[in-house]
Amino acid sequence: MTGADPDWLAPATLDEALSMRAERGAAATVLAGGTFLGILMNQGFLAPDALLSLGRVRELDFIEVAESGELRIGAMASHRDVERSAIVREGWPVLAYAFSLVASPRVRNQATVGGVLADADYASDPPAVLAALEARVVLRSPRGERGVSVGELILGFYETCIEPDELLVEVRVPPPAGRAVYRKFRSRSREDRPCVAVAAAEGPERLRVVVGAVARTPQEFPDVCALGHAAQEEIGRRYAERIEPMSDSRGSAAYRRRVIAVEVRRALEALA
Repeated sequence: MTGADPDWLAPATLDEALSMRAERGAAATVLAGGTFLGILMNQGFLAPDALLSLGRVRELDFIEVAESGELRIGAMASHRDVERSAIVREGWPVLAYAFSLVASPRVRNQATVGGVLADADYASDPPAVLAALEARVVLRSPRGERGVSVGELILGFYETCIEPDELLVEVRVPPPAGRAVYRKFRSRSREDRPCVAVAAAEGPERLRVVVGAVARTPQEFPDVCALGHAAQEEIGRRYAERIEPMSDSRGSAAYRRRVIAVEVRRALEALA
């Protein structure tokens, strides 16, 4: 970074945070856990005028079950909180498992649920499994509140639908409708981010398969999933054909296509 240090904004309440966000807009970069933001700043990719830290906003740090049966996770709940939560382990074990696979315990203690979604980092574990579970994200501003799906939230590489005056405040996951699995394929070290991530879940009306870490957004094809549980190999093959995977240090596009076909099939076998 060059130039002056960014202004440090540290609201103590959600109302204060929303007011500061609305006042500063895009000029203030929201800081949650900071694990990804810190990398961008240290490498000179980002030099914000102001940092809006949510570290003191305790209203955003919770995990609970609503009267409707939905799981509610505050944006400032850490990955480790989700991994170790008795509530999550009992009702949504696949979610606890997916979060337990992120990086190392040191990172999971710091990284937040809201941060990983707002970053829209393609090579992260949670988006795919949250999308498969039909989770919705709550965005709030002084103008009001709106809910969007994970698919609506993530628009591309590090791009979301969050408006300049909005904060991501909560994630809501419906009650489990059936079994769910998550598979993470690593091409390098045990703590590496996924080369291919596959989440499969039985929904109230249909099977859902979401493939992450291979393209600009989590990939899902409802018409292919409509083939049903028995068409495990065919669904895997069609996902591999439809997805246009990227090439990076974890694998080429051709390599990822082969892995997608296998991992989707294995996820469906595990679901069955």
